[in-house]
Amino acid sequence: MDTKYLDQMFGLEGKVAVITGGGGVLCGTLAQALGRLDVKVAVLDIVPAAAEEVAAQIREAGGEAVAVVCDVLDKTSVQAGADKVIAEFDRVDILINGAGGNRKEATTSKEISFFDLPADAVQWVFNLNFIGTLLPSQVFGKLMAEQGDGVILNISSMNAFRPLTRIPGYSGAKAAVSNFTQWLAVHLNQEYSPRIRVNALAPGFFLTEQNRFLLTDEGTGELTPRGQTIIDHTPMGRFGDPEDLISTTLWLLSEGASFVTGIVVPVDGGFSAFSGV
Repeated sequence: MDTKYLDQMFGLEGKVAVITGGGGVLCGTLAQALGRLDVKVAVLDIVPAAAEEVAAQIREAGGEAVAVVCDVLDKTSVQAGADKVIAEFDRVDILINGAGGNRKEATTSKEISFFDLPADAVQWVFNLNFIGTLLPSQVFGKLMAEQGDGVILNISSMNAFRPLTRIPGYSGAKAAVSNFTQWLAVHLNQEYSPRIRVNALAPGFFLTEQNRFLLTDEGTGELTPRGQTIIDHTPMGRFGDPEDLISTTLWLLSEGASFVTGIVVPVDGGFSAFSGV
């Protein structure tokens, strides 16, 4: 096997990656995977302990990582985070916009109808997912524009393809993330450098702390009717494991995807391909 060729195509050794929401389950897994490949990782999260836990795990495995407290809804906080990353690693090659999630108060249910959804809860969800992608893209994207190269990877969702029931704020926000991914890819290429790429992942259904209350029963741990419907409409018959996102992420971040920009890639076990019949 020509390992040198593989390294040229897909190797990321020595790159510097910033991951927002890096203390979470999905992005924490991506952070650790990058650390194992000798990427220098800045784990950004609003929860200091969560960021430090992931960074510590990377360091314990022999990688380089730093935990940075960052509120992706506060540009001053994001800029302060960028300053810390530059002071530590001198540059930024990769930005993964992973901060996001839903909120129970922005979800329709037997207790809260659509007509009674509080606007502030919906606004919070929209801001976290979309503005929380836009602000880091401004701050770290500017560094990439100055360098003339870089890769931004956003985390979209199946909701961006077809809105799911009960979560209008989250669905709308992820649709905005997908649209913004395409817009930013064009803008950065045309205005700054053809060596800057912007793409997105659209994960299918992964159990996280944000959606667990919708998909499993809190008391029994069994699937809710909604969770069972998802499994029934996922041809592979299971929820995704965080590790299922790694290989697609590595491809999109690497030179192997040097002519790939402005796309949203489903990683969903076939959910988006199945009509239900």
